[in-house]
Amino acid sequence: MAVQRNNFRRLLRTVEALSDLGPQLTTEREFSQTAQVMLSTLIEASGGREGALFLFSDKPSLLTSIASQGFTMLPDPAIIPLLPKHVHALTAARGPMLLNASTYEIFLSSNGNVAPELFKCIAPLKVGIKLVGLVVLGRREGDAHYENDELESLSLLCHYIALAVHNHSLTQTLAQRISENLRLMASLHGFYDNALEAFATAIDVKHVNIHGHSLRVGRYAAAIGEALGMDQGEVGALRSAGYLHDIGKVAVDKRIFGKPSALDAEEFREMADHTIVGHQIVSNVQFPWPRIPEIVRWHHERGDGSGYPDGLFMDDVPMPVRIIALADTFDAMTSERPYRDSLPVGGTLSELVRLAPQKYDPNVVHALLIQLRRDAVGSNRVPFLEHMSVNIAAGDIDQLAAGLQHKLSHGKIYLT
Repeated sequence: MAVQRNNFRRLLRTVEALSDLGPQLTTEREFSQTAQVMLSTLIEASGGREGALFLFSDKPSLLTSIASQGFTMLPDPAIIPLLPKHVHALTAARGPMLLNASTYEIFLSSNGNVAPELFKCIAPLKVGIKLVGLVVLGRREGDAHYENDELESLSLLCHYIALAVHNHSLTQTLAQRISENLRLMASLHGFYDNALEAFATAIDVKHVNIHGHSLRVGRYAAAIGEALGMDQGEVGALRSAGYLHDIGKVAVDKRIFGKPSALDAEEFREMADHTIVGHQIVSNVQFPWPRIPEIVRWHHERGDGSGYPDGLFMDDVPMPVRIIALADTFDAMTSERPYRDSLPVGGTLSELVRLAPQKYDPNVVHALLIQLRRDAVGSNRVPFLEHMSVNIAAGDIDQLAAGLQHKLSHGKIYLT
């Protein structure tokens, strides 16, 4: 009866650990912090006093620590190179294993900066048959042995830890590959538009309804910059920023783009996170234009603080970001989406004028009106709207411009 009672208590502790772990795996924080929380949960559930969490990478095969607790002599990071025989043994293992003098060399190499003899128990982290990491445990209180019950609890928890580690690795790999491609292009002489145009096309490939969006935003932003009197260097920077503004969407699930109804809270968060993911990607690239990362991160910010991800107000938003934000909105409104038809140019302009200056910079809105008026009278050498007709008369655009000025001159002073 006493044994059954102890087993029940262990099971209860494991379930409690799982219930605590769930929110930690889904919370919004740096993965290094999440890893530390996961490791603490594993150590507590197994009754240990020392432990570490390693990530596995191949080419070359390597274990690198991302969190540790209790070890006084563990380097940060601890690195363990692996031979093919070690990778095979860890991948073939069916659960946590106790280590002794005769088994260290089966699973771990001594060629790293940490002695495997520090570890008393290891638990490979696997997703399917893929090795993604390793949990190691050191001594217990009083140097007691790890019992089967602790190993079973550890095995159950490691399943969830492995999924979290694998998800992190996938995200890091995707972002790293994109950054490397961008870095390579940035090193080429001139960083010309044709390379970025190809990249913009790849960004929009996930759904037919957004094809060409990044290209159009780049071209709209450049034209708005011209109407504002910016020099050619600034105009080129705007065009490039427009091409790259949605680069974080490569990490968004394709099904979200085709959903014919409103996104739920979780889906909206995944979509909104493209600004953060994109910022992480482009921050690793040395662009000729220093504002690219902030444009990618802030192009959904709005003047009244209602945007994301940082809830900035207009005075905190640089002019290039304001331009990309308006170009992005204009194209989104005048393009078809799974949940609505495209809006006419006239109706879109009326709405943007209505939303200035609360959400959009009125100077930028006015520059957009200038370019569309030039289209309406045929004075643009290259049409602002190449893919559709303006379908609004020059006189109507003049009325919108007058209405915009009227709003600003009645006590609604706006600082740029």
